[in-house]
Amino acid sequence: MKPGEWFLGIDLGTGSCKSVVLDPQARILGFGSMEYSARDVESRWEEQDPEILLEAALNSAGKAVLDAGVEPGGCQGLSLGGALHSLLVLGREGRPLSGVITWADNRAVKQALAAREEGKAQKLYQETGCPAHPMYPLYKILWLKENRPGLYQEAWRFVSAKEYVLWKLTGELVVDPSIASGSGLLQVQTLRWSPLALGTAGIGEALLSELSLPTELMGRLKEEPARKMKLLPGTPVILGSSDAVNSSLGAGAVKPSQATCMVGTSGALRVISPRPILDPHARTWCYGLDQEHWIVGGAINNGGVALAWMRDLLNQALSACGGQGLIGFEHILDLAAGAGPGAGGVLCLPFFAGERSPGWNLNAKAAFLGLTLEHGLPHLARSILEGVCFRFRSIQEVLEEIGLQVEEILASGGFTKSSFWMQLMADILGRPLRVPAWGETSAMGAALWALCALQGAGPLEKLGRLVRLGGSVQPDRERAGAYDLLYPMYKEAYRFLQPFFTPHS
Repeated sequence: MKPGEWFLGIDLGTGSCKSVVLDPQARILGFGSMEYSARDVESRWEEQDPEILLEAALNSAGKAVLDAGVEPGGCQGLSLGGALHSLLVLGREGRPLSGVITWADNRAVKQALAAREEGKAQKLYQETGCPAHPMYPLYKILWLKENRPGLYQEAWRFVSAKEYVLWKLTGELVVDPSIASGSGLLQVQTLRWSPLALGTAGIGEALLSELSLPTELMGRLKEEPARKMKLLPGTPVILGSSDAVNSSLGAGAVKPSQATCMVGTSGALRVISPRPILDPHARTWCYGLDQEHWIVGGAINNGGVALAWMRDLLNQALSACGGQGLIGFEHILDLAAGAGPGAGGVLCLPFFAGERSPGWNLNAKAAFLGLTLEHGLPHLARSILEGVCFRFRSIQEVLEEIGLQVEEILASGGFTKSSFWMQLMADILGRPLRVPAWGETSAMGAALWALCALQGAGPLEKLGRLVRLGGSVQPDRERAGAYDLLYPMYKEAYRFLQPFFTPHS
């Protein structure tokens, strides 16, 4: 490669878009970001404005290029990653007819439950690798068919947020296997559109984007977006993958013995596998990455959002009493550190936002058990953190049951900023945690796809070795032993409270 050549990675996430500039040795040259939010259209619905997402991609990319101080002509190519499970309805000529319905939108609960009750869920899981859950676009399309028939009939394309942004950048509608898998509409074995899923949704392939692989040149940058991104028109655009795959790649977790543990607002535990692996009980998901790799794992709704619940309650109380200042996440973590392992006998089932993996209980709710007059805020805070970490252990347990033996965990997301939370996760999972030197792993992973495609840096396993690692955390033997004893109690509490997780409880 010539001096001055570089690559751009863009991560179109749920709450922000982040962009990073890499040199050919995968060293960070520049970074840019732009935040945005979702709008609650109705209770348990969540949408985003597609034009705001597009603007964020253009803006964050331009910021990263300026931050790097590089010449636009040095950009060898860019790649865009996007959040899984979003759905946008496009009309003729690519005009948005809806907002971007995000993964957190729950309007399709009825449709997902119907698939379970009618016996379709297991067949669809075996075909697509996706459990029956309202986050999947398959069920969102069914909801549109039943509740917005006019919009459903008017649809020219059903796409994800990533596909829409790429369409505006290049004029091409193309989708990678990971995003397609995350729709619930792709055959996980063959990486082709599933006739069973399409028949369930009542749509044909003509309403979906063209399938292609992550390393493919899917188009070239048009003049107007190039100007806003501080790039040259005609810059190669590499298709790339989803934020989930990119997070694993950007963390260097590319072997079946390595997992990525991501904790942000929500969380996920994922492994890249050389073959598709399905759970007989549909407790995990399996998405295609390319023809030689699949990503297997589980996601939880309740990561940092569980801490946010406690933080917000305390701030409301503080405000009501005329107190000054605000309580932040760091204060909750400090409180939790003041209680010992087991939180003085307090157990928390942290289903403040329902449950995804591994139980996929659409009606799960949070609970505290074991509270007495002797307990205080430190016990509550620690029990929440322990409950979140136990959720990850439950996913790890299922991954091991289906044949994935995780030896090392690469950590990413906001929780890596807390040494206490990292240590707690290592103790409960009983595995060492390693932290990438660069924390924005999804943006890093996106840039690595461009580097891989245009510099020939692959295969994937070799690409992972370009990632530089920072510190590591080893599980404490004594605390890990204590959590080994507590975990069965946690599982029993979950089993016992299942009857209370009903729509009327």
